[in-house]
Amino acid sequence: MTTGHVTTSRAPTAAQAEASGAQAEESPGQAEASAALAAQGPVVEQLGDLLCRAVRALGKAGDVETASWLAARGWWATRDVSPPVAAHLNGVLRYLAGLSDETAPTTEEEPTVSTPQLDVRSEPPARRHDLILSTYAELGPGEGFVLVNDHDPKPLYYQFAAEHAGQFTWDYLETGPEVWRVRIGRPGAA
Repeated sequence: MTTGHVTTSRAPTAAQAEASGAQAEESPGQAEASAALAAQGPVVEQLGDLLCRAVRALGKAGDVETASWLAARGWWATRDVSPPVAAHLNGVLRYLAGLSDETAPTTEEEPTVSTPQLDVRSEPPARRHDLILSTYAELGPGEGFVLVNDHDPKPLYYQFAAEHAGQFTWDYLETGPEVWRVRIGRPGAA
């Protein structure tokens, strides 16, 4: 069994962080821009289709990490504006996860008795990510849970990296072939 710890990669640049913060507080001008964007639905869908094609090609060319990161950022950007585009990008993330030949690192450390487990294997696939993300949202600093899944949740890792860069921990405890267990947590207060 290999040992390792996966940390979040590609911290957002100052401009990205500023843009993300600006999106959280929408001014009247931004609300108008959002309405205009919604009216451009076909344009968003066309751009989403182009992004999906581009990241698939990038993944096929061997840069799965960058392709996955871009697809996750696209998912994050479109999930409220165009759920169909976000769903397509989520599918692309799953495709990209299948291209990766790397075996995820594991740790031999078992979770403590107090670490809650979230077993999503019996949940419908469409509900799993929402359940996992809402469980994460309820965590306090230094808390975590063990995700139990029937496939490698690597696409979810990229979604976390897009939405919570530097704000989560991700440790593979078991890597299939039938069961994957990942400890997901919030870093403790510094």
